[in-house]
Amino acid sequence: MYKPTASEVLILLLLLCVSATAKGFSKCNCDDETSWWTIDNILECQKIGDFLIAIAYFSIPVELLYFISCSNIPFKWVLFQFLAFIVLCGMTHLFNSWTYGPHTFQTVVTLTVLKVLTAMVSLATAITLITLIPLLLKVKVREFLLKRKTRELGIEVGMITKQNEAGMHVRMLTQEIRKSLDRHKILYTTLVEMSKTLGLQNCAVWMPNVDKTEMNLTHELNGRNVNSSIPITDSDVARVKGDNVVKVIDSDSPLASASSGVSVDAGPVAAIRMRMLRVSDFKGGASEVTEACYAILVLVLASSEDRSWSNQELEIIKVVADQVTVALSHAAVLEESQLMREKLEEQNRALQQEKRKTLMASEARAVFQKVMSNGMGRPMHSVMGLLSVLQDENLKNEQKLIVDSMVRTSSVLSNLMNDAMDNSDRESGSGRFTLEMKCFGLHNMLREAACIAKCMSLCMSFGFKVEVDKTLPNYVIGDEKRVFQVILHMVRNLIDGNHGGGILVFRVFAESGSRGRTDQGYATWRPSLCSGDVHVRFEIGINSSDSESETSASSGRLSGRMHTSDRAFDEKLSFSICKKIIQSMKGSIQSVPNARGSPHLMTLALRFQLRRSIAVTISEAGESSESSSSNSLFRGLQVLLADSDDVNRTVTLKFLQKLGCVVTSVPSGFECLSLFGPAGRSPFEVILLDLHLPDLDGFEVTSRIRKFKSRNWPIVVALTASSGEDLQEKCMHVGFNGVIRKPILLKGFSDELRRILKGN
Repeated sequence: MYKPTASEVLILLLLLCVSATAKGFSKCNCDDETSWWTIDNILECQKIGDFLIAIAYFSIPVELLYFISCSNIPFKWVLFQFLAFIVLCGMTHLFNSWTYGPHTFQTVVTLTVLKVLTAMVSLATAITLITLIPLLLKVKVREFLLKRKTRELGIEVGMITKQNEAGMHVRMLTQEIRKSLDRHKILYTTLVEMSKTLGLQNCAVWMPNVDKTEMNLTHELNGRNVNSSIPITDSDVARVKGDNVVKVIDSDSPLASASSGVSVDAGPVAAIRMRMLRVSDFKGGASEVTEACYAILVLVLASSEDRSWSNQELEIIKVVADQVTVALSHAAVLEESQLMREKLEEQNRALQQEKRKTLMASEARAVFQKVMSNGMGRPMHSVMGLLSVLQDENLKNEQKLIVDSMVRTSSVLSNLMNDAMDNSDRESGSGRFTLEMKCFGLHNMLREAACIAKCMSLCMSFGFKVEVDKTLPNYVIGDEKRVFQVILHMVRNLIDGNHGGGILVFRVFAESGSRGRTDQGYATWRPSLCSGDVHVRFEIGINSSDSESETSASSGRLSGRMHTSDRAFDEKLSFSICKKIIQSMKGSIQSVPNARGSPHLMTLALRFQLRRSIAVTISEAGESSESSSSNSLFRGLQVLLADSDDVNRTVTLKFLQKLGCVVTSVPSGFECLSLFGPAGRSPFEVILLDLHLPDLDGFEVTSRIRKFKSRNWPIVVALTASSGEDLQEKCMHVGFNGVIRKPILLKGFSDELRRILKGN
């Protein structure tokens, strides 16, 4: 600022001098003694001026020397030349001040030398400056480039500063947005913080409806209760949803007008889409597998301010929209996770309740089984044991038939009790019944079944008629007890369902062919090509008269009405058990109802094996010799019997005594162990242990017996009414030599005990 001022002052003085000369100062008036501008005065002024100039020249070198010593600048030798030039100029002006008055010759010579030296130094300096100009220009160019680079760096620093400010705003907005995981709170926080940061007039969020046909105004900064909607096909809506870039839209568009929030015209409006994500969007590992759903964020600047959207503000909007999308997706996932957690908790409560009910049902079933076993099972086993003893006595034919029927009926009742107690286990498992496949007399079984069926019919005022095919084999292989049980069930169902009386017809015959039947229900009992099998068909029906033709007609109508069978009886537990039994035996059972829905005709088709019939006949013939040899095996055998039930213990004791054994009976496990000596010595050869003793069960007693250090361990046999599949293996693992299942019948008991003794 001072350089232009000094130049202006010098120019002004020069103009004054020129103007003064032009106005009349063309001649010097130096001889006029009255005037101030005399020669002496002028010379004195020049002297003073030269002296002051000399002093000024002498002050400049001092400043230059201090500057050179304190800085590291190039071309110092040029400065030294300039310094010498200034000093010589100062000396010239100093000595020139002495020449205005009388002066000596030495002064003139000195002044002349100084002027010559000044001229030489000034010439050398001028020549040096000529060579220095390119270097100075290069420095100047470098300085210009540095200034331009500085300006660019300043611009970049400004951009970085703006980016830092934008990043700070984004971080602040992100922190405010992420403080909550509620979707509505996230959106309202976004509107408020964006308004504070960007100075907005209004800010709004538009959501698609369920059918995705309209965009509804759901969140707004001003909080107006306005239900605004815009068709999703609007041009601005489609343009904003087209890509993930902030769009500046027209202030007069429907989207901008509805989002302005005031009645006056809106300022510049910007909009961007926001992806609405759900857990279902990520099925298959990628969010693109489902149709995208977008919301629109609209931001409106104040119309009163002369503003427009800057790139920095648009970048902030884009980053914040991305953060809001992430926050909303997290909130949506959290909401669905919370719903799933609530559903799981509800299911868990339901499962816990069902578990408690199951435990209660299991406890009730255990109590029921225990009551059935103690209240009915054990007395029934005792009755069956006594009847088996009675069977071995010399009875008349009619008496023997009645006793055999009682034994058979007791066996059926025992099976029914076991099936009722174990039915829940079968329903939760494979649903199959344990079958005892062995050779039995088919005709004997049919004769006993007919005897009981006749008794049941006569008791209910029904007639009875039996027809048995004489060509049926005498001995077959199958489960005799199960077949007998199903036959009695069929008889009972027919008698209970028909109260009008009639004749119960019991027909049994062998199937030798398909007899022209094509119904699918008969496929399971068609005869096989193998000659070692026989297909037996049981038909039990109610006839209103004693006409055989009517029975045959009923049998003939079976094929046409078989598909309507047993719909009313499947709900009964007994019939359901019978169906499962027959299915386990690879057979079929069907029933045809009458007009009242009660069973009118029931059929049973089974297949029996015949391969061992010859061996069975031989064994039957040699039965007496085997029986005589068994007496010698049991005679004098020392047996220890441990059973807590007095009646069962007494019946088993009678069995053993009848076989010729010497028996000692005890009611508990402790008493059983007390009969052993200190070293485990015992006079007993066989020990029969009930597995369910009250104090020590049979497993614990056997385990302690096997721990005795004795060379002659007794044979330990388990007595149990359980029918578990893994019971045999468990008993053998503990140390039992065999297992005899209750109910105990004399013949079966002797055969099983003989087999165990021979095996050990």
